[in-house]
Amino acid sequence: MDPKSIDGLLVFDREHIWHPYTSMSNPLPVFPVVSASGVRLVLADGRSLIDGVSSWWTAIHGYNHPVLNKAARKQIRAMSHVMFGGVTHHPARDLASLLLDLAPAPLDKVFFCDSGSVSVEVAVKMAIQYWYARGEKNKKRLITIRSGYHGDTFLAMSLCDPLEGMHHIFRGALPDQFFAEAPKCAFNDPWDERDMESFEGIIRKNHRSIAAAVLEPIVQGAGGMRFYAPEYLRRVRELCDRYGVLLILDEIATGFGKTGTMFACEHAGISPDIMCLGKAVTGGFMSLAATLTTERVSGAISNGDPGVFMHGPTFMANPLACAVAVASTRLLLSMPWRDNIRRIEKQLTAGLSPCRGLAHVADVRVLGAIGVVELDRPVDVAKTVPRFVERGVWLRPFGNVIYTIPPYIISERDLARVTGAIHDVVREGDLAGV
Repeated sequence: MDPKSIDGLLVFDREHIWHPYTSMSNPLPVFPVVSASGVRLVLADGRSLIDGVSSWWTAIHGYNHPVLNKAARKQIRAMSHVMFGGVTHHPARDLASLLLDLAPAPLDKVFFCDSGSVSVEVAVKMAIQYWYARGEKNKKRLITIRSGYHGDTFLAMSLCDPLEGMHHIFRGALPDQFFAEAPKCAFNDPWDERDMESFEGIIRKNHRSIAAAVLEPIVQGAGGMRFYAPEYLRRVRELCDRYGVLLILDEIATGFGKTGTMFACEHAGISPDIMCLGKAVTGGFMSLAATLTTERVSGAISNGDPGVFMHGPTFMANPLACAVAVASTRLLLSMPWRDNIRRIEKQLTAGLSPCRGLAHVADVRVLGAIGVVELDRPVDVAKTVPRFVERGVWLRPFGNVIYTIPPYIISERDLARVTGAIHDVVREGDLAGV
């Protein structure tokens, strides 16, 4: 590529293109990508980077996978898009059938949408409309736990930690929800009954106004990459049943094997009333999400006032996205993915453990294909990302965590480079933000 065109791209980008979670007056450094294949991103200057975060947890099969490319080419010859109002098509049928086969019973209805945040919006609307249809019109609020993250749209933002989350500046403008203290018991810790006191106290006192509990099961993602005890999720399910509250599980980040089970709720052996899916559903090929629910919920909405579910995204069940999602899901199921996740988990544990002895490291934890190094201070992204790029690795820290969720196809050699880069960058120090 002509260097002048690269310079022109960067100048235009800096002046006109607003990237996620950045300032236009003081933007973070960006790196021009010209192609991607396998686990590697190729930069305009010829450098190759191992993607250690799977393009924000989506590209589980890596990039340019021939199976996904073939599915896209086949579908685009038929139709890339058609509205879903009043028509249907085989890619939507095939994907819905696959998702329902994988999802825990009694989930048996699928509502397709555009993105993870919208999936959460749809789930909450389902919950509120469910109670409205049953004549309990005061059940409109939600209960969740602190340190959570559920998306950037308005209702989803109201479920993110209002004090320490990335959307705290909108406090007062967002709907007011109930926040229980986040569980302190980590994934493998002995259970402590005191962990339930906050959640149980809130739901016992306010259940008549609560439509649903909304949680990320087992792993709290962008709120801090925390792994909590499966027993907590089991107790939440019991409390929701006891007090007449629906349970919504946000599996957008955790779904499709990342924690070692197809869905993270399987660690607790429970099923939600409503489940949100997204991110890896198409293997990172393009945006698609889904909200799954039960006959109980869909029946109440469909047979009550106004008799229809009040949501309908323009690109709902996009045929191209659905066809690729079918190919991605079948590809995952065609391989020994559980063994592969265990392989990644074992190597992440060995590769990141040396970080425990480094200065400013508060914790190191691994679950499935998720590896986390938590520091005792915020990480300066602008300073840290280029250090990883220099080592041929693409990672994007946030808050006080450096994490990796690599594509499932990553080799042991490439994964060793990722964990080695994390160790070296943390060991060098001077990562703190201002």
